[in-house]
Amino acid sequence: MKKFLHEGTCPIRDILSRLGDKWSLLVLTTLNANGTMRFSDIQKSIGDISQRMLTVTLRSLEADGLVVRKIYPEIPPRVEYCLSKSGYTLIPYLENLVEWAVENMQDIVNSRQKKN
Repeated sequence: MKKFLHEGTCPIRDILSRLGDKWSLLVLTTLNANGTMRFSDIQKSIGDISQRMLTVTLRSLEADGLVVRKIYPEIPPRVEYCLSKSGYTLIPYLENLVEWAVENMQDIVNSRQKKN
């Protein structure tokens, strides 16, 4: 039996907690679908994310090396975001997860309704 002990840093817990939040997958898939984007365009694309939550999410994804933030020295400053090389390597796995979710969504909804 494999055990996943919580000693030090557990990469499984650490990565899944980051990607399992409400917004990270949406931000990553939005950047993958649209390429380089400005903050306001990401927010419009996702729709129901607050400015604060998008800021927190982008900072976290940037700190993890999945997103690159580029500031242009203009007046007013222009800031753009895109996936990093590491972020692009994650996309096939996310696409598989999204595909699985779409294929199984109705079964999951039906199962939830049976429990209620």
